[in-house]
Amino acid sequence: MVRPGRLIITSRYGYGQNVPMIKDNSKFNTVFPELDAVLREWVSRVREVLHDNFIGAYLQGSAAVGGFDKDSDVDFIVVINRELSDTQINKLQALHARLFTLASEWARHLEGSYFPAAVLKDYDQKGSDLWYLEHGVSVLVKSNHCNTVVVRWILREKGVILAGPEPSTLMDPIPVEVLRRDMLTAINFWGTEILRNPQQYNNRFYQSYIVLNFSRMLHDFYTGTAGSKPAGAEWAGNYLDKAWSGLIDRAWNGRPNPAVSVRQPADCTDFKMTLVFVGEVMRAANDLATAEGFLRGGTDRHP
Repeated sequence: MVRPGRLIITSRYGYGQNVPMIKDNSKFNTVFPELDAVLREWVSRVREVLHDNFIGAYLQGSAAVGGFDKDSDVDFIVVINRELSDTQINKLQALHARLFTLASEWARHLEGSYFPAAVLKDYDQKGSDLWYLEHGVSVLVKSNHCNTVVVRWILREKGVILAGPEPSTLMDPIPVEVLRRDMLTAINFWGTEILRNPQQYNNRFYQSYIVLNFSRMLHDFYTGTAGSKPAGAEWAGNYLDKAWSGLIDRAWNGRPNPAVSVRQPADCTDFKMTLVFVGEVMRAANDLATAEGFLRGGTDRHP
């Protein structure tokens, strides 16, 4: 059975209602027919390439936790029995190169990794490289981008099944303290990198992306769950100083047309504010981490 994904859209950053990503329990029946066709073609061809190495194909990210729209990445995970062979890698490279040329723009929104089942099952193997496809790129590369505790949690708890078994059968539940430690590590690592080397992020795409993702990460760290960008933006605007609301609003409005915005310089004032915002989120997360029991098996919180 396909687990329905949800577009959890708040009144401030969307339509004010829950909109289903999957319209019913039939496979490849999203609210975007062109995306259905791309996913159907991709999964069919991947299964042909992998044969008995294929276990399942799933959507994660915003397609699973909410906030998915026409500007979103199509975040996927393909679970495999064993490491890809050279022949399989070459065939998958050719497959993704061909998909990239399809007329539908959705074909260029695919982003995800090919995950050996043993690595997926063991979250202590986070951080090792997997074969990974980046949004807007047609070539698989080795990267640890998807190999996180957070991605495992989303896949297990909310992943959308395109083919294969229920993802909860592929891994054990992830303790909330393990999830929070991974989130805190991501906030501190990425925040430090941005503050040390800000100029590489000084464009309209990254400026908006950073604000929305740090809002979401702080929200997720607080609640002990992985949520959507709209929910994170809404929550951060209320939880943090109200002075940040305007920056968060402008970041949300700056999401469309990433292929264009990544080549445009960020607004100077907003970029300076974004760097301060990153520092504020890091401070808030580390203050929360010092709360008694927060990283020692504390229960989920709900805003």
